[in-house]
Amino acid sequence: MATPAEKLAESLVELEKLQNKRGIAIIKADDLSRTHKERLIKNGFIREIIKGWYISCPSDEKQSETTSWYVSFWNFIALYIDSRFGKDWCLSPEQSLSLHSGNFMVPTQLLIRSPKASNNRVNLLHGSSVFDSKVEIPHHNERNEIEGVKVYSLEAGLVAVSSDFYTRHPTDARTCLAMVKDSSGVLAKLLDGGKSLVAGRLAGAFRNIGNDKIANGIMDTMKSAGYDVREADPFNEKIELELSSREVSPYVNRIKIMWEQMRNVVIKYFPDAPKEVLMVNDYLMKVQENYRSDAYHSLSIEGYRVTPELIEKVASGDWDPDKSVEDRQQKDAMAARGYFQAFQVVKASIKSVLEDENPGEVVDNDHGSWYRELFAPSVAVGLAKASDLAGYRNGPVYIKGAMYTPPRHEAVRDTMPVFFNLLKEEPEASVRVVLGHFIFVYIHPYFDGNGRMARFLMNVMLASGNYPWTIIKTDKLAQYMSALEKASVGNDIKDFAKFIGEQVSNTIDKKTGSM
Repeated sequence: MATPAEKLAESLVELEKLQNKRGIAIIKADDLSRTHKERLIKNGFIREIIKGWYISCPSDEKQSETTSWYVSFWNFIALYIDSRFGKDWCLSPEQSLSLHSGNFMVPTQLLIRSPKASNNRVNLLHGSSVFDSKVEIPHHNERNEIEGVKVYSLEAGLVAVSSDFYTRHPTDARTCLAMVKDSSGVLAKLLDGGKSLVAGRLAGAFRNIGNDKIANGIMDTMKSAGYDVREADPFNEKIELELSSREVSPYVNRIKIMWEQMRNVVIKYFPDAPKEVLMVNDYLMKVQENYRSDAYHSLSIEGYRVTPELIEKVASGDWDPDKSVEDRQQKDAMAARGYFQAFQVVKASIKSVLEDENPGEVVDNDHGSWYRELFAPSVAVGLAKASDLAGYRNGPVYIKGAMYTPPRHEAVRDTMPVFFNLLKEEPEASVRVVLGHFIFVYIHPYFDGNGRMARFLMNVMLASGNYPWTIIKTDKLAQYMSALEKASVGNDIKDFAKFIGEQVSNTIDKKTGSM
């Protein structure tokens, strides 16, 4: 007779099959037998979203934790709405454009359009919901799919959105506008519908981002067709920034836009640098003095999947959440050793910066070495794979408890060179400090260690402005994470700039205005 552990292992095998088939497992009621569902629910491996639908989650995740839901949200939407409306649905034009721009934040309410809808709201986990509106949707050639989610095409969405989209979501709007390669796609829709008001708005929007060619094309063509078009800029402000329509990833222009929009806010809230300038060796000695208190663990970033190893553990009766304490102790020991090794390499980078090398160039050249040193001890004892040292991630990552989802791994190799160019060209040390840290974790180029890497980068940039090495202490973690989340989700850098600025000011004050 099978033991309870063996029975649970059998159920986990079935869950693993679904994960291998769908990636992040969304489970419909008929995907698993009643017995398997009950076992998995009892042991915390799946959780009900709504009646008949479940998500997989780590067994130790509390009901109040949001990570599994945020990770699974878009996958669930694609499957759930397909089950209700087949292929006859799509997101609202505004939410369609947000996905086109790379904004995968989980909305409080997702708006679905379908001729089969019943104007009904369905409440989901953690205060989110989906509302379906009985509305006609664009022709199938004016719709796209993004990760299985049906959306307006880029051009159809730009024609369909209301004017307040540009003021409420300026980064999403500018990113989408920059993706348009020529005027033909939008013009066809403007002319067919005689949309002179929308034409004027779009012309103004394209001119706002510096694309006079498309703006003039819209205005001239509409007037030639006999329409009275009055150009009007729908944005609240103009930014001086050259955007390219040739970029493969929307995140490239998105990051450029964010940097330009945020830099003046950072400058406003960041303290002046100390007037006393230390000699290079004295500065490095002060940095070393910070090592012990600086060496702490950072963001917990996990992707949740049932593995064959876990199944084997359960089947053998070795699955015991309390036992993980031992594993954690070993893992922590290797992380501490890696941090020490990386710290020494970062000091060498700071020395280069203090000797007047371009700080962006230094970080571009050296950050791979920081990362390898961070994880080399874990690889040496088998806690991490040697391939983990190869470089940037080749799969998705998720931030525990955050609404923000980092870009797909394909975007990392497009965005990191742009990021380093922004650092190299930025004249203000304060901007390099704050936006260097923020954009690095926004991209999340590695599977693990992104927070530690970002704080190393922050401190190298602090050195470039004669600021002292600054520690983000554990008692500030909630405030730190909240400010990062606000910047990532809402494109509002003020709280993060103020937070980092305050930590730097406190460090300066404790040292009586000097290092």
